[in-house]
Amino acid sequence: MRRFTGTTLGTFRKNFKPIILLAWLIIPIIFIASSPGCTPKQRQEPSQGVEIGEFEADPAVWGKKYPDHYDTYLQNNMTARTEYGGSDKYSKLEREPLLKTLFSGYGFSKEYTEDRGHTYSLEDIRMIDPARKSAGTCITCKTANFKELYNKYGESYYTQPITHLLDEAKHPIACIDCHDPKTNALVITRPALKEAFARQGKDITKATRNEMRSLVCAQCHVEYYFQTGTKKLTFPWDKGFRADDILQYYQELGFTDWEHADAKTPMLKAQHPDYELNQNSTHQRNGVSCSDCHMPYVRIGTSKISSHWMTSPLRYISEACGTCHRQSEDYLKERILYTQRRVYDQLIKGEQVVAGAIESISSASKLPTVNAAKLTEARSLHRQAQWYLDFISAENSMGFHNPQEALRLLSESQRLAGESRIRALEALSGASLPPLPSPGPAPGLTSTQEDKSPKQ
Repeated sequence: MRRFTGTTLGTFRKNFKPIILLAWLIIPIIFIASSPGCTPKQRQEPSQGVEIGEFEADPAVWGKKYPDHYDTYLQNNMTARTEYGGSDKYSKLEREPLLKTLFSGYGFSKEYTEDRGHTYSLEDIRMIDPARKSAGTCITCKTANFKELYNKYGESYYTQPITHLLDEAKHPIACIDCHDPKTNALVITRPALKEAFARQGKDITKATRNEMRSLVCAQCHVEYYFQTGTKKLTFPWDKGFRADDILQYYQELGFTDWEHADAKTPMLKAQHPDYELNQNSTHQRNGVSCSDCHMPYVRIGTSKISSHWMTSPLRYISEACGTCHRQSEDYLKERILYTQRRVYDQLIKGEQVVAGAIESISSASKLPTVNAAKLTEARSLHRQAQWYLDFISAENSMGFHNPQEALRLLSESQRLAGESRIRALEALSGASLPPLPSPGPAPGLTSTQEDKSPKQ
């Protein structure tokens, strides 16, 4: 038998060294990967034979058929505050004390809190001061039992006492609000959205799936009002989606939410016009849906699903932003906050200017010799100024959904509030002061025109 000589053994060692090195690299990786804490999350198998009823509002029942989606939905139970919002319940009145002045005489001057996640929607509305709740319309976007309740009561649902409907509502916003129980397809369950598009001459049933990934959100994340008498939930989009269009709609309707306690101005209160502000934004024009950013695709095992943790993209930048943007998470987060800081700075300045207008109107109105016509003009300008301001304040992205439009509205708000204060001073003195210059709309685009540039 041939023995290894020194030369042969040396050659063997030389040739075998890469194999040994490779083994040293692979064996630890295999060991680590097989450790329980490092095993990738595996996809859960749905329960067989699960049937979901037509009005099934309990997300746990849906979770038996769609366990991975349900697991991500339960993440909505986590609350956290982002720099300018989030899902943590805190008082906006403490963060921005001037809101008490702006909403004097209205419930929001007493209680104005940040909403928590979708899983808390029903619990949170139960905690609101009962004096601020009346019609059943108030829980339309707070419970997954809406579909069943509306089927039971029809349009009289809107005038049902809210205490009565709260007794029947058992589940917060959940699966049935956006999905067909039989096919799981995206569906519209709130009549107000269908009706709003129908008045625009649009058939929402022909929407693409990508459009539906925003429209299901537009059932609730919008500006709305209750019709006088019927309390019917209505979206004021007949003239368009812009704040200017909606203001014109309300002006022609003669609609008022409340009379300001100090200025005696007939006021409007914006709700949460997320869908409206997003229209004609850079993201929207390029086909990015609400779900792409707020419910991005995630991998569970070998499967890819749309996360049902409906939250700020700041809480998962890689999945929400990284699909299109290749920069680092730190860079992307800083760009988001940079935009929001600029909007917030102008928002706070706007609150100060509008509060000044309120003070001037209030002071002028107390004098018996005041010029009534000038005072009426001051109040009209105050109404417009605060509407534009509140459109951004009540919206949930601190302007990020459409930064250019947000800053335009805040600029216009400050100009109108300044004009309002001038009219109040004129009402006192009887003299006419020169109006403040208006920045006007962007060149080639009026305040109510839609951007017709081609999509990329």
